[in-house]
Amino acid sequence: MTLAIFDLDNTLLSGDSDYLWGEFLCERNIVDSVRYRDKNRQFFEAYEAGTLDIMEFLEFSLEPLSRNDPKTLARWHAEFMAEKIEPLITDKARRLVEQHRDKGDTLLIVTATNSFVTQPIASRFGIDHLIATEPEIVAGRYTGHVAGEPSFREGKVRRLRQWLGEHDETLAGSTFYSDSHNDLPLLELVDSPVAVDPDETLKAAAESRGWPVISLR
Repeated sequence: MTLAIFDLDNTLLSGDSDYLWGEFLCERNIVDSVRYRDKNRQFFEAYEAGTLDIMEFLEFSLEPLSRNDPKTLARWHAEFMAEKIEPLITDKARRLVEQHRDKGDTLLIVTATNSFVTQPIASRFGIDHLIATEPEIVAGRYTGHVAGEPSFREGKVRRLRQWLGEHDETLAGSTFYSDSHNDLPLLELVDSPVAVDPDETLKAAAESRGWPVISLR
């Protein structure tokens, strides 16, 4: 069994679920739309530039979870999936996942986006294994804090190594698909790195190293 590892945002999805969840909250007036939208955009631009303070972003993005009960959050997420996520799932992305499934590969999504947002998306792709940033839950409610290490940049590598040990898996023959230069630490770790609709920094790195560059759009 070999690992087929997928980044989620702007890789399997033709958009960013984390950013769009923030937009969804603004559109529904669940948050202060003017202030929240501005901060959401600033954090997204910092991510693209490679300057994101992940803990500062998570303090911002997880706070709305702590102010709402799980049933309400689940209802909102179902609406979010239908409105924002379904249009981002391309035929090419689905076919790529199914090709690896048909080969008997172990399918794994590794994403910096929190598991509240991403677990239902992984399920939509039929992918059982997910490494995501974990929001802390106490007494059945989100606290607004992070549990453990965020799966961001080098954190993805450390979280993956932990997962490999827990699941008796190795990286022999592994493939990782990503769009972002933030994922270079993990792309450099696997046997077969693949750049998917890459940003300019990753595109240049992929071309200089002879990595495949593909599009799922």
